[in-house]
Formats: sequence, structure tokens, C-alpha cells
Amino acid sequence: MRAALDISPTHTAKVGRDNLVGLDRGQLHEALVSAGIPERELRMRTSQLWHWIYHRGATEFAEMTNVSKQVRATLADRFVLSHGDVVSEQISSDGTRKWLVRFADGNEVETVYIPEEDRGTLCISSQVGCTLNCRFCHTGTQRLVRNLDPAEIISQVMIARDSLGEWPSPSQDRQISNIVLMGMGEPLYNFDNAASALNIIMDPEGISISRRRITLSTAGVVPMMARVGQELGVNLAISLHAVSDAVRDVLVPLNRKYPIAELLEACRMYPGATNARRITFEYVMLKGVNDSLEDAKSLVNLISGIPAKINLIPFNPWPGSPYECSDAEAIDRFGDFVNRAGYASPVRAPRGRDIMAACGQLKSASEKQSRRDRDRKEAAAAT
Repeated sequence: MRAALDISPTHTAKVGRDNLVGLDRGQLHEALVSAGIPERELRMRTSQLWHWIYHRGATEFAEMTNVSKQVRATLADRFVLSHGDVVSEQISSDGTRKWLVRFADGNEVETVYIPEEDRGTLCISSQVGCTLNCRFCHTGTQRLVRNLDPAEIISQVMIARDSLGEWPSPSQDRQISNIVLMGMGEPLYNFDNAASALNIIMDPEGISISRRRITLSTAGVVPMMARVGQELGVNLAISLHAVSDAVRDVLVPLNRKYPIAELLEACRMYPGATNARRITFEYVMLKGVNDSLEDAKSLVNLISGIPAKINLIPFNPWPGSPYECSDAEAIDRFGDFVNRAGYASPVRAPRGRDIMAACGQLKSASEKQSRRDRDRKEAAAAT
């Protein structure tokens, strides 16, 4: 069964009031100072706000029962607790959920929740659109509009928890147990905002998702990769998808700037990579492009010496896509060879294809909105 739900906005920010969602402890402290909270209360009030915003998911100050009415009124006059607006929620026949999330400026991103027997994975976006233009990816056909700020990244987690009814943050049996930055955009081209958001998400007194259950995926922004390990310590995934520069230059144009040899050297130097914390190489299976047995042999040679596993991703089609998914036999043959060479090579089961929520299928309506805005400005200028 497939369901599509129209959801009225419930978290629209009020004009002239700053949003506290997305602020770290230091920023919350400064917000309270600006609101005139007495200095002797700042530490306590900051802790209270942190608990209500990130542990309990509060969207109204009136919910904060251990905060005095006077302080709640003061906060409500100056601030909001906005999770962003959900334009629509779609539920796939396999239980996958996709939310179209709209922010204050009208831009939108998509967020996907994938429930499985042993985990629930939330795939979040870091940019509106993308600048990388990967040939197999639907998001790559949408031009980059802008980076998301920390609040907009965190809000995707909070919206998912709102929908799943997962507040306060549970200590076990979580529906959202894992987070992957594999949605729209290249997170290493928005590192500071992504890092700020992840540090809040990982805080044990708030949303509290362990760094070992968070994976950041990059197409290979080589100069930024070490910072992921040094400053965040989360898992790293590399969108590889080819074993030669000639092919990867086409599939992942970023390769022209950071070719495979440089990318793999950065992987070898990645802080914290061990057999217990392997780097994941994502490899989309494209019929007649990168799926031969010779490709599998080259892949094994390329990653030799890197603690790694390979995620084989059957290509998920989208309107106008120039590729076809590899045959099941080709995928099995490829995976068997890699596995025999000592690398785990699970085949990622397609999830949410019927609602365009599978890997490589995400694309928001923001591009159309931006085009309409440009057309209106051009028309106004011509008159």
C-alpha cells in the first residue's frame, strides 16, 4: 500500500522571533542573556531549554512545566521553537517514509526514513540541491540553491521524530537508531553547518544518537575528509562508483578535481579507520558501465590496505535517467568476487522506489520555485 498525506504546516516561525532550535549551548546562553534572564539563572535555564528542545522535542514554551510562567512568557515573546514545515509525507509500500520539508525562505529538501528489523535509518540532506552533477543521481539534476544551516539540518531529525512519535529521546528500542548524511547535497561543502548540527544530534543529554551510528557520505572532497575523523569521529562513506578516472570523471565530475588516487590516499590517512570502523565505499551498479568482473578486480586492487566494506547499490531509475540497473546476475558476480577477496559487499535492497525515496532519487521542488522567482524578477525588471 502506498499513502500520500497532505500535512498542514505546524511549526511556522513567527515574524520577528528568532528560532532557538539549532542553537548549541553557548548560543542558547547568549539568547537568554539577550532576553534579560538574570545572570544567576542562566546556567539552569540553558540546561532546561536544552532538555526541552532536544530531549523532549518541545514546540511551545508552555510545555516547559519546570520553567516559571514569567520566564516562559518572556521567551515566547522573543523566540519560537520551529521544526520547519512539512509540506507532504509519503509512505511507501515497504514502510519507507519521505518528507518534503519547507523552510522559512520557501526552499525545500527531502528527508527519508527507512525502517528495518534491526535498525531505523534516517537519511538527511545538507543542501538545497547539489553542485556535483553526478550523472546517475536525480538530485544532481537540481542546481545548488544554498547550504542548510544547523537548525535546518537538525529540524529534519526532529520532524521525523514528531511523525514517529519518538519524544522524549528514548534510551533504547529507538525507531530512529541511525543517521546518514546521504540526502540532498554534498555535506563537505557545508562542513561547518553540518558539524554544528551533528554535535547537537550526538549530545548525550539531547537527541543523543551515538557518533558510531552516524555516517557522513561524500563524493570525495579530499581536503575536508580528515576533519570528519578529527572533529566528528563519525563513520565515513565514499561515493566511489567507478574504478577508473575516465569513467568516474563522467559519473562523478568532482573526480576531475580530486582523482581516484588522491581520494584513496585520503581514505588511507583517514583518522580512526580500523577493521572495527571501516570506511564504506558506495558503488552504484550501472549496466554495461561499471559492473564487469574486470571492474570488480580493479576495485579490490584499488582499496587494498584500506579497512573497508563495499555497498553495492542497484541503480534506482528516475525520469530521464541515462542509465539502467545492472542485471541481478552481474551484481551477484561482482559481489561474490569482492567478498571472496575479503571485503564485505552487501547489496543494498532498494527501498521506497514507489515514492521516489530510494538512493539517488531525491529532488525537491525548490528548483522550480527558484526558476519562478527569477522569471518574476526578470518580468518586473522589464516593465
